[in-house]
Amino acid sequence: MADLSVSYMGIELRNPVIAGASGLTANMETIKKMEQEGAGAIVCKSLFEEEIQLESLKQQKELHKYDDWHAEMITIFPDIKESGPENHLYWLRKTKESISIPVIASLNATDEETWIEYVKLIEQTGVDGIELNLYASPVFHLESSDVIETKQIGLLKKIRKVVTLPLCVKLSPYYTNIANFISRLDQTGINGFVLFNRFFQSDINPGKEEIIFPFTFSHKEDNRLSLRFAGLLYGNISGSIICNTGIMDSADVIKMILAGADAVQVVSTLFKNGIPHLSSIIDGIGTWMDEKGYTCIDDFKGKMSREKLGQKDAWIYKRTQYIKMLMQTSESLMKEIL
Repeated sequence: MADLSVSYMGIELRNPVIAGASGLTANMETIKKMEQEGAGAIVCKSLFEEEIQLESLKQQKELHKYDDWHAEMITIFPDIKESGPENHLYWLRKTKESISIPVIASLNATDEETWIEYVKLIEQTGVDGIELNLYASPVFHLESSDVIETKQIGLLKKIRKVVTLPLCVKLSPYYTNIANFISRLDQTGINGFVLFNRFFQSDINPGKEEIIFPFTFSHKEDNRLSLRFAGLLYGNISGSIICNTGIMDSADVIKMILAGADAVQVVSTLFKNGIPHLSSIIDGIGTWMDEKGYTCIDDFKGKMSREKLGQKDAWIYKRTQYIKMLMQTSESLMKEIL
């Protein structure tokens, strides 16, 4: 029987299928179901700095809304501080104590001081690692890409110095040269890279002429960008490669590992197909490995990467691949039309 165990940021997992951060990993009932269905690890739902700030603002507004009712009244409530991230920290501790598989915390902050403060607090909860979500959405056209990247690298160096836990970075693909940026991050001591974060984008309702925020799941086709960069990065960085977005079934997991991924994260497929789908994904990987004669994941990891394919097939990860695909597709479509 095939051995599906893998190492993720130096953390030993029973298989490469990780339940990514979502509402499913913010509920103990669903978390335990995912453990039972075979998840290799879970990433708890993210702690957002803005969410804490909003809660604090709402609390202060409620506490002081009656302050001016009487001339002699300063306040009718004592000085109560908002709990900050404590509720989330309690949840991380409870999750770690309740399941036997590795638990990864997820943090999404904006201010450098908050990043530093929160990672220190998260480390004390006993989780196995921390996933750092870097989300830069430049709105000022005068801010260069180099300035943004330099700030983020500087931040991660500071975070790496204050915690000993394994750290991974969940990245967007929106960098001028994402492979180079990851290579630079790899030198800071970051232990893993999640490719790629899927951001929800705003839309416009033309009928009502208003901004809307639709929630959409990912699709199988969305995983091709992650696959491409897993294939490019394999053998060229020290950190783990984790593919994310559009991983729907066992075939998708196998493809990512063939390209060079150490593990994958799944979310949308669990919402679409239910948590029991986890076991079918994992069983499918094992069945395929048995059919192919592979005894462990390392037997085929990176087999289809640029590093392993060699010069003969190097064009697959270059511009030539795009041109060849475009020409073949155009010819096929023209035949159908004619």
